[in-house]
Amino acid sequence: MSSNDRFLDRVFAAKSKDESRQLYDQWASSYDADMQTYSFTAPQIVAEMVPKYLKVSPKDAVVVDAGCGSGLVGVTLHQSGFKTIDGLDLSEGMLKVAEKTGAYRKLEVTDLTQRLNIEDGTYDGLTCSGTFTHGHVGPEPLPELVRIVKAGGILVATILESFWKEFDFEMVVKGLEERGMVEMLENNLHSYRKFGDEESGGLVLVLRKL
Repeated sequence: MSSNDRFLDRVFAAKSKDESRQLYDQWASSYDADMQTYSFTAPQIVAEMVPKYLKVSPKDAVVVDAGCGSGLVGVTLHQSGFKTIDGLDLSEGMLKVAEKTGAYRKLEVTDLTQRLNIEDGTYDGLTCSGTFTHGHVGPEPLPELVRIVKAGGILVATILESFWKEFDFEMVVKGLEERGMVEMLENNLHSYRKFGDEESGGLVLVLRKL
């Protein structure tokens, strides 16, 4: 088993936020290279969805990358013309890597399972890639993430397929729709990771804030 396989297995099996934070701090320096070995394309897929659905031009949009990690989504957004991107992540080690990309306006150590110290309707768009998965974050933060997006803005997130079913994300999203908070624009399955010859991935969820 390679070092990247060990890290991936360990972060999926993490039992606490502190354990997850420590693992990502240790993995930060080699994370990008390791994920390339898995042909990990989720960050690019997420970033491409933002201009597709956003009503604001990239140069005028203010976007937050929740669970930004090493900054893979932010880099792709920046290359697509987005100039104002904030990043939130639990791991300080990952944020240090993200800072070196130069893609972000600001980066903050943030626990996405808690109420965010961000005003309502701050952002035109929100991205969240690789965070809704085993050993990470369940569906509970979704209403809080919706809160910080402007009316008419969008949220784009990847959700591991088995995790979507196991933790009943569908029920949470339906609840947001029934409360008149969001409309679902897209919820399609994508293959965005390879283990040897086996492909895997998850749902790419796109919501518009109402």
